[in-house]
Amino acid sequence: MARFELKLPKMGESVAEATITSWLKEVGDTIELDEAVLEIATDKVDSEVPSEVDGVLVEKYFNVDDVVQVGQVIAVIETEEETNISSTTESIVKQDIQQENISEIEHAVVAAQETITPISSNEDRFYSPLVKNIAKQEGISQTELDSIQGTGKDGRVTKNDILDYIDNKGTTKPKEQPVFKEATQPIQVVEVPKVEKAPVISTGGDEIIEMTRMGKIIAHHMVESVQTSAHVQSFIEADVTRIWNWRNKVKDAFAKREGENLTFTPIFMEAIAKALRDFPMMNISVQGDTIIKKKNINLGMAASLADGNLIVPVIKNADQLNLVGMTKQVNDLANRARANKLKPDEIQGGTYTVTNVGTFGSIMGTPIINQPQVGILALGAIRKVPAVIETSEGDFIGIRYKMFLSHSYDHRVVNGALGGQFVKAVKDYLEAWDSNREI
Repeated sequence: MARFELKLPKMGESVAEATITSWLKEVGDTIELDEAVLEIATDKVDSEVPSEVDGVLVEKYFNVDDVVQVGQVIAVIETEEETNISSTTESIVKQDIQQENISEIEHAVVAAQETITPISSNEDRFYSPLVKNIAKQEGISQTELDSIQGTGKDGRVTKNDILDYIDNKGTTKPKEQPVFKEATQPIQVVEVPKVEKAPVISTGGDEIIEMTRMGKIIAHHMVESVQTSAHVQSFIEADVTRIWNWRNKVKDAFAKREGENLTFTPIFMEAIAKALRDFPMMNISVQGDTIIKKKNINLGMAASLADGNLIVPVIKNADQLNLVGMTKQVNDLANRARANKLKPDEIQGGTYTVTNVGTFGSIMGTPIINQPQVGILALGAIRKVPAVIETSEGDFIGIRYKMFLSHSYDHRVVNGALGGQFVKAVKDYLEAWDSNREI
């Protein structure tokens, strides 16, 4: 028998830790190769940790709500294959190397700590790096942090605890300090009346529903985006009759040849990627007073989940894909998003986002920007409408397939001319679709 150490896998360059949300297997359970052992959550996505071997779960090192660092051993699986012992041997060798170089490591840690302003506590209380980072970004003092009642193990403050504290923070305004004036001016103390959120009143028949973890994260991000960016919108109507007819003509042959369903989404994504290449100042982000012009065009694609929440998988280097490649990417990410199988890396790095509000029947919308991006495009429902058709022989009334494009952009860095020109470029690409295009 051999013991295999199951470690928290790497989930992307910017993901250093995850929270255990549930154990799918208990000690003594038999586990098959690639079978999910536990579920974890980062601040980006929920996912499962599969087993790399066949065997029996004999040890669990962490409980639900514990925060685990990437690379840490989270469980031990006993296997029948002696070859798996190499994993343990490798771990022992690494420990020996670490012991030999412990002095160098300690110096490196001290040097790294000197470059960071840590949140220290006079109390012997553990705070995860994620909680510390949130506290630092939100300007929460150590005294405030120590006062937060934690719901994690041993009273540990979880990410949800500090986000709830931030949401509720500011419901009351502190008293202003007395203003002392010279000469005969009397000392005055101005008190600001407390402003409290109106309580939610429910009757006996009302149902109280707790927001999901992802729902809380999305709510926080939406409020943060509105507070960060100056949202403005431009709307334009596009005639997509050529695309409608072309897709009907080729979709069966495309499905037979590629094994993929050809929807309108990859066609729209191709046009948007081209427009971003034409207007690179829409493919930027803002950091303080600095604009970061992105090298790659990475399109975020808002996808609806079964629980009603949204997630935004990212198509990397979208402008380099042909229609077949774009279709495969769109279908794969959408399917795995619905099955909760996305990897953290696949929802990061977006430079511009697209959301299809037409899926639910809306003809237009005013979407909220996905920070730190500066623009998001909403695709409205395609409608069959009467329209004026201009020809060399005169104008006629005919039936056309049309849709609205709703462009929300950050007015801090994108003016109305650029925002309007960009969405106009998307319209032009859609309306100029080649009806004889080969697939």
